[in-house]
Amino acid sequence: MKPKFKTLLAWEQAQVLMQPAFIRVIDNIRKELENTTWQGTYQEIQYPYPGYKLFLTKNNQSVIVDIWDLCYQVCFLNYNCTESPEENLDLSQDVEIDTFLLDETENVDWQGLETKAQHVVKKVFASLPAI
Repeated sequence: MKPKFKTLLAWEQAQVLMQPAFIRVIDNIRKELENTTWQGTYQEIQYPYPGYKLFLTKNNQSVIVDIWDLCYQVCFLNYNCTESPEENLDLSQDVEIDTFLLDETENVDWQGLETKAQHVVKKVFASLPAI
C-alpha cells in the first residue's frame, strides 16, 4: 500500500528517514542471509510503482518480500503491509512517522533506526517456512 501523509511535516520527515531506512534494511538482510540456508536475490521492479523485491528461495520454497514495505514498517508507526500490492493499486494508507527515529534537531537517530530495522528484518526471517 502506498503511504499517505497527513501533513507536509510528515512528508518531510519521511524524506529524512527513507534513504537511511533503506540502507539499514538492506544491510540487515545481508546479515540475516549470512546466517541462514535461504538464498536471496534482489530485483528492481517498475510496476505498479518503482521498487525492489527480495526473492528468498530454499529447496522448492520461495518467498517474495517487498523492500519498500519493510522500509515503511521501519519509518511509520503501525504500518500494515499488503500481501499483494498489485491488487491494491489505488489503495493508500494514512501513515504516522515514528518520530522516535528523529532526534531533537529532526535528524536521524541512527541507533534507533538500526534497532527498528533489525527488528523488522528479523521478523521476516523468523516467519519463513521451516523446511
